[in-house]
Amino acid sequence: MTISVDLTGRTALITGASSGLGARFGRILAANGAKVTLGARRKDRLEELAAEIGDQAAAIEMDVMREADIVAGFDSAEAAFGTVDTVIANAGIDGAGMIADMPEEEIELTLAINLKGAILTAREGAKRMMASGVTKGRIVMIASITAFEPSPGLVAYSASKAGVVQAARSMAREWARHGICVNTISPGYIRTAINDAWFDTEPGKKQIARFPKRRLMAEEGLDGPLLFLCSDAAEYVTGADFVLDDGQTL
Repeated sequence: MTISVDLTGRTALITGASSGLGARFGRILAANGAKVTLGARRKDRLEELAAEIGDQAAAIEMDVMREADIVAGFDSAEAAFGTVDTVIANAGIDGAGMIADMPEEEIELTLAINLKGAILTAREGAKRMMASGVTKGRIVMIASITAFEPSPGLVAYSASKAGVVQAARSMAREWARHGICVNTISPGYIRTAINDAWFDTEPGKKQIARFPKRRLMAEEGLDGPLLFLCSDAAEYVTGADFVLDDGQTL
């Protein structure tokens, strides 16, 4: 199903855009008229995606664990397309493993990328929107259903995503009078590069079998809500979390 929302005139920056959901977000926003800056650590993949999308896309190498990288990324986005008025904080890692056995460094890395990186990305975007007088700013942060569900083997990941949801609500309150809407999308399980191997195992297949529809979500299941939250139509939506899980938490 093709969903169409007019995003002409919007300038977006998307983190974690070199593969998976981030790459999908870049394609779908550009297909609906937005100019997109694609950010991630793997610039070769970004450049391939930007070439595929065309003139309305730019690739920038950035590591969301480093504020200097984020600032430089926004600088590059502004140089290419002007002030960013739409931010998709999507960069993340799974941080999978039983917490009793997980090294401290892995816990720190998961929280640094998934939570700190998302906050720094949203903050830099909002600061620039306020400085430039943007009155219809949009920030969408990608969380997860694990933010609300007990998730053995994903303790650090689920904690980081719960933090994203609460951070977004708090930032939405701080920036409400500046016309910046901050919302989260909490997807269910979608096959991506970070979980592909798991769902090919017998325990992974059993997990899928327990879902009410006995399937994983498709990437395109997020298209409609994402486009809506990035559009002018979302003016009255801020501080909200959209759970899109194909009924997996039922």
